[in-house]
Parts: sequence; C-alpha cells; structure tokens
Amino acid sequence: MHKKQRGFTLIEILVVVAIIGILLTMIVPNIIGRSDEAKVVKSRHDITMLEGALDLYRLDNGMFPSQDQGLNALVQQPTTPPLPAHWKVGGYIKRLPLDPWGNPYQYRNPGVHGEVDIFSMGKTGQDNIGSEEGYIGNWNQ
Repeated sequence: MHKKQRGFTLIEILVVVAIIGILLTMIVPNIIGRSDEAKVVKSRHDITMLEGALDLYRLDNGMFPSQDQGLNALVQQPTTPPLPAHWKVGGYIKRLPLDPWGNPYQYRNPGVHGEVDIFSMGKTGQDNIGSEEGYIGNWNQ
C-alpha cells in the first residue's frame, strides 16, 4: 500500500511568507528604534556606577582624582600628585568601561556642572566645544 504524501502547495507557502513579511514590517521598526535608547540607558548606568566609585575614592582620600589622574585612578593607584593617602588596594572598580559606542568616558575635575563631571560624548563620539548637546553626563541623569 502506498500512502499518499501531502505537502504544502506553493500558494500556502506564499501566504505564510506574506504574513511573516507583514508582521516584520510592524515589529522591526520598533526594535530598531530601541537600540539607541538602550545605549543611552547603559551609558547612564555606567556613569552612575563611576560616580559611586568616585564617591568611595573621595571618602577614602578626602578628594576626587585630579584631572590628570582621571578615571584611571579608580583602577590603578595614581603615581602623580596629589597622591591619595588611603587608596584602596585592588582599586575601586576592576576596569574602566567604554561607553556603548566604544569610546572612553570623559572626566572633568573641576566639573562645569558639579564638583566633577563624568560623561559620554554620545553617538558622535566627538567633543562639541561650546555645546554639550548629545552628551550623556552625571548632570543630566
């Protein structure tokens, strides 16, 4: 006895492909738009973490790292003045994160917006001298 093999017809396959295409046109734009939003959220989280580490540094040493020492002072003990009196062995963080666009976070001491500024230059990765549009910083959290 031969069993009759049954498969999908070309019309049925085309209908399924059309339905999947329609669904993708409605879903994909929403997902793509979330990518930049997710990067901003990640950047804000990193900045908050760096702020916390800087606060611990200041509690231990009575000051924030200098502009020259920068955020690297959270990972490696500074060797340039002003030397921290009670730097935590092992550092305050394991390594400095890069912002979601692959650029290092920036640090200013003294800050323009507060005692110190920690920021990402955002999507452009370029310093907009005189304008901080597009920056994600501890002042606009």
